[in-house]
Amino acid sequence: MTFNDTFLRACRKEPVTHTPVWYMRQAGRYDPEYRKIKEKYSLLEICQQPELAAEVTLMPVRKLGVDAAILYSDIMNPVASIGIDFDIVKNIGPVIENPIRQAADVEALKPIDVEGDLGHVIETIRILDRELDIPLITFAGAPFTIASYIIEGRPSKNYLRTKELMYSHPEVWFLLMQKLGDMVITYLKAHIAAGAKAVQVFDSWVGALSAPDFKRFVLPTIERIFNALEAEEVATIYFPGVSSGELLPTLSGLKADVVGVDWRVPIPEARKRTGHRFTIQGNLDPTLLMAPQEVIHAAAKQIIDEGLQQPGHIFNLGHGLFPEASLDKLRILTEYIQTYSAEAIQQTK
Repeated sequence: MTFNDTFLRACRKEPVTHTPVWYMRQAGRYDPEYRKIKEKYSLLEICQQPELAAEVTLMPVRKLGVDAAILYSDIMNPVASIGIDFDIVKNIGPVIENPIRQAADVEALKPIDVEGDLGHVIETIRILDRELDIPLITFAGAPFTIASYIIEGRPSKNYLRTKELMYSHPEVWFLLMQKLGDMVITYLKAHIAAGAKAVQVFDSWVGALSAPDFKRFVLPTIERIFNALEAEEVATIYFPGVSSGELLPTLSGLKADVVGVDWRVPIPEARKRTGHRFTIQGNLDPTLLMAPQEVIHAAAKQIIDEGLQQPGHIFNLGHGLFPEASLDKLRILTEYIQTYSAEAIQQTK
């Protein structure tokens, strides 16, 4: 079995034969086959069955021909191990039974026990490491994004309780960041030991902060996570989520290989704001997938052309796939990205 390492080479800014592509939430509800599985099992029930979780991870790899697989899981999975009770409720998202409200709640959080509580996730990674001929990306939710769920008690649009704790009780906030940072480091190191070839830290909602607040209240923990992963022989990715363009200049010292960006910041501007230090991942607006194929291809061509201006670009969406996306359009788009970028690279030689 020949291993396609194009994605990993792009992470390291090495020469590639084409721009690698994968999609956030590429194993999801846009796929009719996956929807049938979800009629029988919940997300968490799928995650608890390694063979099934591995199969769901593999489905978009076979159907789309992407250059990397991403583990079928959820950013909330590890928080159960530290003492947070939650459920993923349809049309809502994570709902927390015992939200964090005071210092005692933070102090009561336990260290994560990956093998004891999350052995099913590790076994899924081991299965995929044997099965895949492309790199496996695994992931964790970043401390701010996880905190926003476990403080608010459910998804929020304004993060009132989260920011209240951050501003009014910074000592409690930093203790929570320390514990969640420890959780992420331990969890991702276990993924790497099981066979992950890349790890991504999803900070989906940190764009709700100003750059000064991000730099004070969040960035030190993000830096600690990537410092702890620096010695591992895997690619590391930080995705600061949507509306995070103003935060990009604060990341220039981060010891990550790749930074993901949403569709609001063009690839050249993202490189400029981050000091040209990282491979840039992104950044098609996922809603463009509702457009005619020629419109999708025109937008993709612009992103590819911008990405090829310098070494180090991975094609992705600016956020995750949504249920209304078309499997056929994604398959055609994937082939277009790989074919067009290969031709463009050949023409520069």
